Amino acid sequence: MITEEQAKQNIRELIEYIGDNPDREGLKATPDRILRMFKEMFRGYDPSQKPVITTFPNGQDGIIYDNMVIDNGPFYSVCEHHCRTFFGEYWFAYIPNRKGRILGLSKIGRVIDYCSSKLQVQERLVQEVVEVLTEALGEENPPRGMALMMKGRHMCKESRGARKEGYMISTYLTGVFKSDLRVRNEFMSYIKEWRP
Repeated sequence: MITEEQAKQNIRELIEYIGDNPDREGLKATPDRILRMFKEMFRGYDPSQKPVITTFPNGQDGIIYDNMVIDNGPFYSVCEHHCRTFFGEYWFAYIPNRKGRILGLSKIGRVIDYCSSKLQVQERLVQEVVEVLTEALGEENPPRGMALMMKGRHMCKESRGARKEGYMISTYLTGVFKSDLRVRNEFMSYIKEWRP
Protein backbone atom coordinates (compact mmCIF):
# COMPACT_ATOMS: atom_id res chain seq x y z
CA MET A 1 0.00 0.00 0.00
CA ILE A 2 1.41 3.40 -0.94
CA THR A 3 1.43 6.39 1.37
CA GLU A 4 -0.51 9.59 0.86
CA GLU A 5 2.71 11.41 -0.03
CA GLN A 6 3.57 8.76 -2.64
CA ALA A 7 0.08 9.12 -4.12
CA LYS A 8 0.50 12.90 -4.34
CA GLN A 9 3.86 12.44 -6.04
CA ASN A 10 2.28 10.04 -8.55
CA ILE A 11 -0.35 12.67 -9.39
CA ARG A 12 2.38 15.31 -9.82
CA GLU A 13 4.16 12.93 -12.23
CA LEU A 14 0.95 12.39 -14.21
CA ILE A 15 0.52 16.16 -14.52
CA GLU A 16 4.07 16.35 -15.87
CA TYR A 17 3.39 13.39 -18.18
CA ILE A 18 0.49 15.20 -19.88
CA GLY A 19 2.74 18.23 -20.43
CA ASP A 20 1.91 20.65 -17.62
CA ASN A 21 3.90 22.00 -14.70
CA PRO A 22 2.71 20.72 -11.29
CA ASP A 23 4.53 23.63 -9.63
CA ARG A 24 2.58 26.37 -11.37
CA GLU A 25 0.20 28.31 -9.13
CA GLY A 26 -3.05 26.75 -10.33
CA LEU A 27 -1.74 23.18 -9.93
CA LYS A 28 0.25 23.33 -6.68
CA ALA A 29 -2.65 22.07 -4.54
CA THR A 30 -4.15 19.80 -7.21
CA PRO A 31 -2.63 16.51 -5.93
CA ASP A 32 -4.11 17.17 -2.48
CA ARG A 33 -7.50 18.11 -3.98
CA ILE A 34 -7.53 14.97 -6.13
CA LEU A 35 -6.82 12.72 -3.12
CA ARG A 36 -9.64 14.34 -1.11
CA MET A 37 -11.95 13.91 -4.11
CA PHE A 38 -10.91 10.24 -4.44
CA LYS A 39 -11.78 9.58 -0.79
CA GLU A 40 -15.27 10.92 -1.43
CA MET A 41 -15.84 9.43 -4.89
CA PHE A 42 -14.44 5.98 -4.03
CA ARG A 43 -15.88 5.53 -0.54
CA GLY A 44 -17.35 2.24 -1.76
CA TYR A 45 -14.00 0.61 -1.01
CA ASP A 46 -14.32 1.54 2.68
CA PRO A 47 -16.43 -1.10 4.50
CA SER A 48 -16.95 1.31 7.41
CA GLN A 49 -18.97 3.56 5.10
CA LYS A 50 -21.33 0.81 3.94
CA PRO A 51 -24.83 1.99 4.86
CA VAL A 52 -26.80 0.27 7.61
CA ILE A 53 -29.86 -1.11 5.83
CA THR A 54 -32.93 -0.75 8.02
CA THR A 55 -35.63 -3.36 7.48
CA PHE A 56 -38.96 -3.87 9.23
CA PRO A 57 -41.11 -6.97 9.75
CA ASN A 58 -43.88 -6.96 7.15
CA GLY A 59 -47.14 -6.36 9.00
CA GLN A 60 -45.64 -4.92 12.19
CA ASP A 61 -47.93 -1.89 11.94
CA GLY A 62 -51.01 -3.92 10.98
CA ILE A 63 -50.52 -3.64 7.21
CA ILE A 64 -49.13 -6.61 5.28
CA TYR A 65 -47.77 -5.37 1.97
CA ASP A 66 -47.13 -7.76 -0.91
CA ASN A 67 -47.42 -5.51 -3.95
CA MET A 68 -44.71 -3.81 -5.96
CA VAL A 69 -42.65 -1.06 -4.32
CA ILE A 70 -40.70 1.22 -6.70
CA ASP A 71 -37.96 3.75 -6.00
CA ASN A 72 -36.30 6.11 -8.46
CA GLY A 73 -33.36 8.49 -8.37
CA PRO A 74 -30.02 9.55 -9.82
CA PHE A 75 -26.72 7.66 -9.68
CA TYR A 76 -23.09 8.62 -10.35
CA SER A 77 -20.15 6.28 -10.87
CA VAL A 78 -16.76 5.97 -12.57
CA CYS A 79 -15.99 3.57 -15.42
CA GLU A 80 -13.20 1.15 -14.55
CA HIS A 81 -11.86 1.08 -18.12
CA HIS A 82 -11.02 4.76 -18.62
CA CYS A 83 -11.76 6.36 -15.23
CA ARG A 84 -14.44 8.57 -16.80
CA THR A 85 -17.75 9.24 -15.12
CA PHE A 86 -21.03 7.60 -15.98
CA PHE A 87 -24.26 8.78 -14.46
CA GLY A 88 -27.97 8.64 -14.95
CA GLU A 89 -31.18 7.42 -13.40
CA TYR A 90 -32.22 4.20 -11.69
CA TRP A 91 -35.54 2.47 -11.10
CA PHE A 92 -35.60 -0.17 -8.38
CA ALA A 93 -38.57 -2.39 -7.51
CA TYR A 94 -39.26 -5.31 -5.23
CA ILE A 95 -42.22 -7.33 -4.03
CA PRO A 96 -42.01 -8.07 -0.31
CA ASN A 97 -42.71 -11.51 1.09
CA ARG A 98 -45.85 -11.44 3.26
CA LYS A 99 -43.88 -13.21 6.02
CA GLY A 100 -40.62 -11.38 5.36
CA ARG A 101 -39.26 -7.90 5.86
CA ILE A 102 -39.59 -4.58 4.07
CA LEU A 103 -36.84 -2.09 3.26
CA GLY A 104 -36.51 1.40 4.66
CA LEU A 105 -37.06 3.48 1.49
CA SER A 106 -34.08 5.83 1.94
CA LYS A 107 -31.73 2.84 2.22
CA ILE A 108 -32.17 1.94 -1.45
CA GLY A 109 -30.58 5.19 -2.63
CA ARG A 110 -27.84 4.91 -0.01
CA VAL A 111 -26.92 1.40 -1.22
CA ILE A 112 -26.89 2.61 -4.83
CA ASP A 113 -24.59 5.50 -3.85
CA TYR A 114 -22.25 3.18 -1.92
CA CYS A 115 -22.02 0.53 -4.65
CA SER A 116 -21.55 3.27 -7.28
CA SER A 117 -18.59 4.72 -5.36
CA LYS A 118 -16.02 2.36 -6.86
CA LEU A 119 -14.49 1.83 -10.26
CA GLN A 120 -17.42 0.08 -11.91
CA VAL A 121 -19.13 -1.23 -15.00
CA GLN A 122 -22.86 -0.71 -15.16
CA GLU A 123 -23.58 -4.42 -15.63
CA ARG A 124 -21.84 -5.28 -12.34
CA LEU A 125 -23.37 -2.30 -10.56
CA VAL A 126 -26.99 -3.37 -11.08
CA GLN A 127 -26.21 -6.90 -9.88
CA GLU A 128 -24.24 -5.75 -6.84
CA VAL A 129 -27.01 -3.42 -5.63
CA VAL A 130 -29.69 -6.11 -5.91
CA GLU A 131 -27.51 -8.65 -4.11
CA VAL A 132 -26.80 -6.27 -1.20
CA LEU A 133 -30.50 -5.42 -0.79
CA THR A 134 -31.56 -9.07 -1.08
CA GLU A 135 -29.07 -10.05 1.61
CA ALA A 136 -30.42 -7.30 3.91
CA LEU A 137 -33.93 -8.79 3.71
CA GLY A 138 -32.68 -12.20 4.83
CA GLU A 139 -32.81 -15.74 3.50
CA GLU A 140 -35.66 -17.06 5.64
CA ASN A 141 -38.52 -15.28 3.84
CA PRO A 142 -36.85 -13.53 0.90
CA PRO A 143 -38.69 -11.01 -1.30
CA ARG A 144 -40.72 -12.48 -4.15
CA GLY A 145 -38.41 -10.66 -6.55
CA MET A 146 -36.29 -7.59 -7.19
CA ALA A 147 -35.59 -5.53 -10.28
CA LEU A 148 -33.14 -2.75 -10.98
CA MET A 149 -32.86 -0.81 -14.22
CA MET A 150 -30.20 1.85 -14.73
CA LYS A 151 -29.97 4.21 -17.67
CA GLY A 152 -26.49 5.68 -17.69
CA ARG A 153 -24.68 8.25 -19.79
CA HIS A 154 -21.03 7.24 -20.26
CA MET A 155 -18.39 9.92 -20.70
CA CYS A 156 -15.82 7.30 -21.79
CA LYS A 157 -17.81 7.03 -25.02
CA GLU A 158 -18.88 10.67 -25.32
CA SER A 159 -15.70 12.58 -24.47
CA ARG A 160 -13.10 10.27 -26.07
CA GLY A 161 -12.89 7.43 -28.57
CA ALA A 162 -16.18 7.22 -30.47
CA ARG A 163 -17.36 10.66 -29.27
CA LYS A 164 -20.99 9.60 -29.68
CA GLU A 165 -23.88 9.76 -27.23
CA GLY A 166 -23.08 7.09 -24.70
CA TYR A 167 -26.40 5.94 -23.23
CA MET A 168 -26.65 2.43 -21.85
CA ILE A 169 -29.49 0.59 -20.13
CA SER A 170 -28.77 -2.37 -17.89
CA THR A 171 -31.12 -4.45 -15.77
CA TYR A 172 -30.86 -7.12 -13.12
CA LEU A 173 -33.96 -9.17 -12.33
CA THR A 174 -34.64 -11.84 -9.73
CA GLY A 175 -37.62 -13.95 -8.68
CA VAL A 176 -40.97 -13.08 -10.26
CA PHE A 177 -39.46 -10.15 -12.16
CA LYS A 178 -37.40 -12.68 -14.09
CA SER A 179 -39.88 -15.57 -14.29
CA ASP A 180 -43.24 -13.79 -14.76
CA LEU A 181 -43.60 -11.67 -17.89
CA ARG A 182 -46.67 -9.89 -16.46
CA VAL A 183 -44.74 -8.68 -13.41
CA ARG A 184 -41.81 -7.56 -15.55
CA ASN A 185 -44.14 -5.71 -17.93
CA GLU A 186 -45.87 -3.99 -14.99
CA PHE A 187 -42.48 -2.73 -13.74
CA MET A 188 -41.51 -1.52 -17.21
CA SER A 189 -44.86 0.23 -17.67
CA TYR A 190 -44.32 2.22 -14.46
CA ILE A 191 -40.91 3.32 -15.71
CA LYS A 192 -42.39 4.38 -19.04
CA GLU A 193 -45.04 6.51 -17.31
CA TRP A 194 -42.76 7.83 -14.52
CA ARG A 195 -43.03 11.54 -13.93
CA PRO A 196 -40.88 12.75 -10.99
